Amino acid sequence: MKNYAFETNMIHGGYHGDATRSVVPPLFQTNAYYYENAQQAQNLFELKETGNIYTRITNPTNSTFEERVCILEGGVGALSFASGHAAIFNCIVNLANAGDEVVSSRNIYGGAVNLLGVSCERLGIKIRFVDPDDSDAWEAAINDKTRLVFTELIGNPHANISDIEQIAKIAHKHGVPFLVDGTLNTPYLCKPFEFGADFVVHSATKYLGGHGNVMAGVVIDSGNFDFKDNPRFPLYNTGDVSYHGLVFADLKPAELGGKSLSFILRLRALVMRDLGACLAPFNSFLTMIGIETLSLRMERCCENALKAAEFLASHSKVEAVNYAPLPGNKYHKLAQKYLPKGAAGVFSFRICGGKPAAVKFMDSLTLIQSVSNLGDIRTQVSHPATTTHSQMNAEQLAASGIDGGDVRISVGLENISDLIADIENALSKI
Repeated sequence: MKNYAFETNMIHGGYHGDATRSVVPPLFQTNAYYYENAQQAQNLFELKETGNIYTRITNPTNSTFEERVCILEGGVGALSFASGHAAIFNCIVNLANAGDEVVSSRNIYGGAVNLLGVSCERLGIKIRFVDPDDSDAWEAAINDKTRLVFTELIGNPHANISDIEQIAKIAHKHGVPFLVDGTLNTPYLCKPFEFGADFVVHSATKYLGGHGNVMAGVVIDSGNFDFKDNPRFPLYNTGDVSYHGLVFADLKPAELGGKSLSFILRLRALVMRDLGACLAPFNSFLTMIGIETLSLRMERCCENALKAAEFLASHSKVEAVNYAPLPGNKYHKLAQKYLPKGAAGVFSFRICGGKPAAVKFMDSLTLIQSVSNLGDIRTQVSHPATTTHSQMNAEQLAASGIDGGDVRISVGLENISDLIADIENALSKI
């Protein structure tokens, strides 16, 4: 299956048929599975045998979804979660204890800033936020306590693009793994593993599902980060007490040619087992239906977004448009490198007149919805300063470049003439 093209794998990847000969991967709406005998049950719990124990750990529908995304990203394993936030948090606690640290871009989704900077800090995991464009800042923030480096490839809300190849080199120089949030780019537009990322996380709620009807997250492991003999990670290279001394860093199946399964297996067998943020099988089922049209949807939303951005950039009531494909944009060269097929459909623009004008514009839209979501087939807008990033303080908002006049738009699949007409009419009301 991995030898097929992307478009073929997004339709067929991960599904190998079953006894019913169903064309669509079946939905296994069950919470548990019976054992052939007591010995099999013991083997499963001791990780001596693979198979289904409990849907918190594995489920056949979830497994198909995980394998499909893993194939599309080019990884060795994947694990699904109840949301994108759950996926990020579980990655962190799979690597860090109280007293450890994470280095993160500051130009990320506001809810993620709060997750990292408030909730993780409450648990004793310190987060160091840096300017993602400043290589020296990434370097300076890493110390002996650092356990993870994290960024969004396409930042939210201003669509800044992180130079992930450069950040990966800095992280690996210090023996630290690199996690990239690929929610906005999806594996169709960019595969971060090709540029040095060790793990990729998606809020599958967004473009992977694509239809605004599901909450889901997924983590994919490249298999490239070696925890063996790395002093930063005793969680991996010393025996685990709950599995009677199992050393996760030793999990390198011969068929993977030296790649490691230690991160994704520990994430499933220990972190998911204990924290339980598992994805509902029905949500896996819906997300797979969305993935079947991923390339078509991404092509259309990129096309529509560029036309909308060009219109906005030429309008007298718009102060600035933050969309990398536009000539002259700060991130134009990085977009050509990482996102040659398009930079997704999410970007921000600043309306002249500040917050009152932005609010008036949004309230005057009749087709485009005001929604705190993105990556939907429907075009949606939000006001970051008062919604998605409202939990950030004034200093954080300023550092992230978020102003009261900023509007974030997630361009969908509607006819572009209808979208531009709605935008033009709303701007005329200011």
